[in-house]
Amino acid sequence: MHIHILGICGTFMGGLAALAREAGHRVTGCDANVYPPMSDQLQALGIELTSGFGAEQLALAPDMFVIGNVVTRGEKFPLMEAILDAGLPYTSGPQWLAQHVLQGRHVLAVAGTHGKTTTTSMLAWILEHAGQQPGFLVGGVPQNFGVSAKLGSGKAFVIEADEYDTAFFDKRSKFVHYRPRTAVLNNLEFDHADIFADLGAIETQFHHLVRTVPANGRLVVNAREEALQRVLGRGCWSEVVRFGGRKEETGVLRARGEPQSFDVLRGSLKVARVEWALFGEHNQLNALAAIAAAEHVGVAPEQSAAALAEFQNVRRRMELRGEVGGVKVYDDFAHHPTAMRTTVGGLRRRIKPDERILAIFEPRSNTMKLGTMKAQLPWALEEADLSFCNQQGLAWDAKEALAPMGTQAQVGADVDALLSAVLQAVKPGDHLLCMSNGGFGGIHEKLLAGLKAKFGG
Repeated sequence: MHIHILGICGTFMGGLAALAREAGHRVTGCDANVYPPMSDQLQALGIELTSGFGAEQLALAPDMFVIGNVVTRGEKFPLMEAILDAGLPYTSGPQWLAQHVLQGRHVLAVAGTHGKTTTTSMLAWILEHAGQQPGFLVGGVPQNFGVSAKLGSGKAFVIEADEYDTAFFDKRSKFVHYRPRTAVLNNLEFDHADIFADLGAIETQFHHLVRTVPANGRLVVNAREEALQRVLGRGCWSEVVRFGGRKEETGVLRARGEPQSFDVLRGSLKVARVEWALFGEHNQLNALAAIAAAEHVGVAPEQSAAALAEFQNVRRRMELRGEVGGVKVYDDFAHHPTAMRTTVGGLRRRIKPDERILAIFEPRSNTMKLGTMKAQLPWALEEADLSFCNQQGLAWDAKEALAPMGTQAQVGADVDALLSAVLQAVKPGDHLLCMSNGGFGGIHEKLLAGLKAKFGG
């Protein structure tokens, strides 16, 4: 069939487009903003993109319009209004995926506020390394694969299971559509303040996911998360394997050792040892979750550990974009305060004690734009030496929110102002950590160019 995707450049919809193209469908799409890595992937696949949401795109006459959750009713999306007026067929991305890709597969879904992309990538790589040739859809680009989505010829399909809503006409979380046999519940915090009133509302959606897992399925659950225990307390009909226990517990997977080199224990029994290139306790927990999920489709923990030794992480996860004059520039997707704190803390433990971290960030997610978590920013940035915030697009005062940090924090009116402030403050040996869930106005390349002008090279 011919599908036309509205909002095609989002990580999920772009991955869906890649799967549809691989399956032999004709795929076209439109979006307002295009930036790498998804734009590069779509162009490489030969998918025709249209800029904007103009009603003239009805002339493409696709068999189905697939609607991304960026689309709303009203004058901003004339194409959607034209589809409705003409009575043309449309569906959501998750619904199309469920009907045309996931049907008949063993779906392994990875849910959680943090670590979804990394854990999904780990799990897909473990199954690939074990020869299972899985399909996958990841909200990023795993460097082991070089693409965010692949149909795969095996039975397993690994999917990043987002709790954000499905579409303007379906306000359930995306993951309700996936019907997994193996579901990872990685962690659970308040997020997405634009669609959820409180943590309890998100817990309800997570329980909707739990309800869809069959009795012979498996729930892989973070043992440290009270919110997840409340979710299971509402009812659970599947095997539960817990991970991340801080002490010996029967059946619970836990780690012993440093995050980059650790034993995997089940109770008191050592079942594997992981030695790899990743740092941070959060990645250690992600690894335990992936190992427990892979075991459900026949991959032994020691096999998983061998795969993780070759795991290359995901683009935009502490990705080194370049080094000039002894200054390193990193790109990271962190945008929730907890994720920012984890990212800064992870870098702090990797570098020498006398080296500085300059955290450069933009509160770009819908939750952060609303200012719901602005009070947590000083806590999130605690381990950075200097912090630089982009005020552009915010309805709240970033200077006021960062005031407790004193001279350690600066605010720029836009990316160029931020760039100027960073280049004035930077010294050889510094680590420039850029955090955003968007393109950040190409700040990484601008920083590298500015560093060359300042230090030469």
